[in-house]
Amino acid sequence: MKVAIYGQTYQDNAIPYVGELLDELQKEHAEIAVEHDFNVLLSTQLDTSTFATFTIDEGLDSSFNMFVSFGGDGTMLRATTFVRNLGIPIVGVNTGRLGFLSTFKKEDVRKVVQEFVKGEYRTVERSLVSVSTKFPIPEFDPLNFALNEITVSRKDTTSMITVETYLNDEYLTSYWADGLIVSTPTGSTGYSLSCGGPVMSPEAKSLVLTPIAPHNLNARPLVISDDTIIRLKVSGREKSHLLSLDSRIATLENDTEIIVQKAPFTVKLIEYTSESFLKTLRNKLLWGEDKRN
Repeated sequence: MKVAIYGQTYQDNAIPYVGELLDELQKEHAEIAVEHDFNVLLSTQLDTSTFATFTIDEGLDSSFNMFVSFGGDGTMLRATTFVRNLGIPIVGVNTGRLGFLSTFKKEDVRKVVQEFVKGEYRTVERSLVSVSTKFPIPEFDPLNFALNEITVSRKDTTSMITVETYLNDEYLTSYWADGLIVSTPTGSTGYSLSCGGPVMSPEAKSLVLTPIAPHNLNARPLVISDDTIIRLKVSGREKSHLLSLDSRIATLENDTEIIVQKAPFTVKLIEYTSESFLKTLRNKLLWGEDKRN
């Protein structure tokens, strides 16, 4: 077994649980690699001198069986920029708060290895969205993809922006709003949900357009096929606006034509038999909870 481990360097509360994972992996004689900066943090409390390290640019390949992310959903989103199109299955150990992607409780971290060895899991492919413009965007080059969503939003102003939107070259509408979210099914439980978007099953072959605080109140979230090519152009009182891919962000000049479409590859997430998307919905969104009972 070959396992990569990643976490945010400010989360020293995760170190004891990483130690438990390492202990369980060593029982299975696993080959272990730790992200370079995270390894520096771990080495303050654990002996990690024998482990290989990797960075965002080198050290990972398709021979890895598992990529373990310690943190919240933001850490999982960052993990996809390491894995990219290598096909390494990712599992998240939740040391954060809500955790729709990082579903494994940190107290159960040993089960990540135990259930994997027993084969009590499946891998689920999650689609991504990519963005392109006439000229490359330095902040996103070459990682121009997002697992959750791509968002255009206002910058340096309290005034709304206008997002001119085309689907497969056919004009849809001009959203007058604080911004517009283009979400994958994975991202439907994130920013899009907080703006009134629908929850979508991870296997759905769809994207959702969700306006952020629209001025025209009849503007509603729209679910479209994920093979749709979306073209956006932003205008407003300021000369620029923000474009974000998950947690990464860049400034673009207004009237820049932005093309959003399904990325040419997917990422694999490990879903254990003891966990599932529907179970996560019940637990995280409190579906079925009724204080009257």
